[in-house]
Amino acid sequence: MALSVHSYHDTDGFDALAEEWNPLLHRSAADTIFLTLEYQRTWWDYLGRGELLILAMRDGEELIGIAPLFATPNPQGQLAFSIVGCVEVADYVDFIVAQGREEAFCAALLDYLAESSALPWDLLDLCNIHQDSLTLKVLPPLAEARGWAIERARDDVCPIVRLPGTWEEYLNMLSGKNRHEIRRKLRRANNLAALSWYIVGPEHNLEAEMEDFLKLMAASSPDKEAFLTPTMRDFFRQLARITYDAGWLELVFLEVRDQKAAAYLHFIYNNRVLVYNSGLDWQAFPKLGAGIILTAYCIRHAIEQGREVYDFMQGDERYKYQFGGQDIEVRRLTIARTNEGD
Repeated sequence: MALSVHSYHDTDGFDALAEEWNPLLHRSAADTIFLTLEYQRTWWDYLGRGELLILAMRDGEELIGIAPLFATPNPQGQLAFSIVGCVEVADYVDFIVAQGREEAFCAALLDYLAESSALPWDLLDLCNIHQDSLTLKVLPPLAEARGWAIERARDDVCPIVRLPGTWEEYLNMLSGKNRHEIRRKLRRANNLAALSWYIVGPEHNLEAEMEDFLKLMAASSPDKEAFLTPTMRDFFRQLARITYDAGWLELVFLEVRDQKAAAYLHFIYNNRVLVYNSGLDWQAFPKLGAGIILTAYCIRHAIEQGREVYDFMQGDERYKYQFGGQDIEVRRLTIARTNEGD
């Protein structure tokens, strides 16, 4: 039996699928926090633009796939469909499909897009797709069979560390130089009575702690300060509340003499630590190495908690490799609807 496709053109789609969304995500191979209903809805509410189109594929009554799409003009004036979260502040995105149903889902998706007259789209522009995603394997041949043009590219790298069972095992994974540097900085930190670190918990005021985080984030670099527009700040505030309430947020601070020197905003999801963003007042403590110290504390804590992966996520900053990061790629798949396929 062919899959049925139900389309939603506004945020009512999030509400209509609310009870089924995350259970389907947990049955998919793309189970990441960036595709949860909580993240997708928050991203769209604050950062979404253009035309929203949520497609739900069913086999009878069973939901087997969701394509959370939105359409915007690209710089060339072409109307492009992308997945909600693309490109900004969602490091991994994909379609949400029950494992084993990827080919049927992709075929139904292309059938719908080929026949839909609702939007005269030109491109399907899929960013930040994990290198191992079946979308990258299944979708291109189906699109090519229609005569549509395919382009593939690397979007970015995400250095990850697969965590061993103990801190000493982890240190022994590193090069001698990096191992020595981390141990040296931790010895220095341990000798500073005025230095401490903590994870925000129920005894703290999350909203106040987030304001401190945003200050540190803006202090990190001119680029981060410019990035934190009023809208982006509101997005971070709401995302922190939503993910904290869901049990996914780990907000961490390093203090020196009761002054916050560095911070990390992590997500804990599927027993992985996802390094979402950071803040560092490097001018106040230029010689301390606060960022390195806090990273080491966080990795050691992750190992003690039995986490499987410490994921630095997108970007090839040097410190990620000093801590043992190994690259995985996120890729971009672009499908152009050519005249031959119309």
